[in-house]
Amino acid sequence: MTKLTDIQRQFILHWGEMGTRWGISRTVAQIHALLFLSPEPMNAEQIAETLNVARSNVSTSIRELESWGIVHPVHVLGDRREHYESLKDVSEMFVRIMELRKRRELDPTLQLLRKSLTQLENEPAGDYTRERLQEMAQFFEASSEAYEQVHQLSPETWHGLLKARSKLKKLAAVLR
Repeated sequence: MTKLTDIQRQFILHWGEMGTRWGISRTVAQIHALLFLSPEPMNAEQIAETLNVARSNVSTSIRELESWGIVHPVHVLGDRREHYESLKDVSEMFVRIMELRKRRELDPTLQLLRKSLTQLENEPAGDYTRERLQEMAQFFEASSEAYEQVHQLSPETWHGLLKARSKLKKLAAVLR
């Protein structure tokens, strides 16, 4: 897959742009998009050549994608080089990314909020701050609980819920 179609190139460029908006390196996102679209595993040289990026950048980006659990190495018979492929199940990929972001972003913030609220219990002049932090902590607690509930769902259940949501939306439109 070293020759990209216009649609593939367009998607890879778009995914790279979206990655920067999500706080992810453009190259990391583009490599993920390339592997997601690739029907066969690709080695680092193929990835570097296809995207016209440095081989060292590919290695670093692959390690990051592996740490997320959305790209993994595979062995190709007759080739000693490491090849990589992306998860193809979009809902599984989404859940893994959510899990990582929860661990990296939500959990530390929730810990800080809890610690701050405990410290503010003994602060006589922190009423407004306490109210603001309590509201935020409640939101983060609810988000964490919602994540835990979603995380327990199978991919099949996920797909069913998404389809049901669409049907409920149509029903609500008819009932208006």
